[in-house]
Amino acid sequence: MKKIRYLSLIELTAFYDALGIELKRNRTERVKGRENGLFGVPLAVLLENDQKKIPGIKVPLIFQKLLLKLEETGLETEGILRVPGSASRVKSLRQEIEAKFDEDTFDWDQVRNNDAAGLLKMFIRDLPSPLFTVEYLPAFITLVEKISKVKLQLQALHLLIMLLPDASRDAAKALLQFLKKVVANERKNKMTLWNVSMIVAPNLFIYKGKRANQEEMLAAATTAHVVRLLIKYQDILWMVPTFLISQVRKMNEAAINNTKRQLMFDKGVRRLLRRKTMERERPERTESDIPEGVIRVHAPLHSKVSMAIQLNNQTKAKDILARFYCENSHGSSEKMQIQSLHEIGGNIGQHCLDPDAYMLDVYHANPQAEWVIKPKIS
Repeated sequence: MKKIRYLSLIELTAFYDALGIELKRNRTERVKGRENGLFGVPLAVLLENDQKKIPGIKVPLIFQKLLLKLEETGLETEGILRVPGSASRVKSLRQEIEAKFDEDTFDWDQVRNNDAAGLLKMFIRDLPSPLFTVEYLPAFITLVEKISKVKLQLQALHLLIMLLPDASRDAAKALLQFLKKVVANERKNKMTLWNVSMIVAPNLFIYKGKRANQEEMLAAATTAHVVRLLIKYQDILWMVPTFLISQVRKMNEAAINNTKRQLMFDKGVRRLLRRKTMERERPERTESDIPEGVIRVHAPLHSKVSMAIQLNNQTKAKDILARFYCENSHGSSEKMQIQSLHEIGGNIGQHCLDPDAYMLDVYHANPQAEWVIKPKIS
């Protein structure tokens, strides 16, 4: 995602410039949070600790548990997130969670829904760095105050989401998915989209400095509008834009070409390659031997681990999955739902293909790629 963030900043700057808007960024100061515990600890530190228990986890366990508790018992609670819990009880629960969470001895059944909501907001607000970062706070404000069309607001918002650190983006995604469920239960919990946005915004967009409270009050309606957009249109905000992927491909191709040119001038490497070629008894089959428009799909987790497939203008990624599972005696529709086709190598690092992606177009964009069926990355 480092290249995506780099390109997103360039695109956002150009986008704002085209609209006659200055892209302002706050100065970022390194904030040192707690190195131990759960509340007030940087997301990166929490993840580092949690990944020792569960490799690959993307959202801190304590954050997941708070969201899960509310999803299981609090979605229909009237005024959830708005009605505060007991301040003294929330403080006591926080201390108990800090002491017992890692040993998995904390009794979550004792936590009332409004207290759980209070703990969730406390966790978010106590993060050393706000979930949507101090640096780009002015850019979030500007997209509402200076841009009137929703379509253009969403374009800017999409790029801003791409700029977030991985840990912040993954945590924000989990939170917004939960908030969407809260709004979906509006008839029972009496929490409309605007109610939820107004309540949550001050915990996500946090001002620093002597005038922080005053600035936060002045920007309350604006930040609430940003949260409303995030909740309502979240499904389109997490996917990396196609044009950014295309630019990454070009950057990778340029890097590959530069590497090739350097190797051409490396006489030692050239001699080694020449000797290796002469030692071969017969040339191995290369990717160029595969007919045009034919890809070889690998599925290392299945009994039939490889299959050559001829592409046409109508072939989609989901068609390849369906054909593969049809010919694989151990395939099932359930496996199809949890696995996907990945484009690996060539001019991209690794790209999980959308089921409706037209494969011939993807193939032409990256003919040197490998195609692998494996579990989806959550």
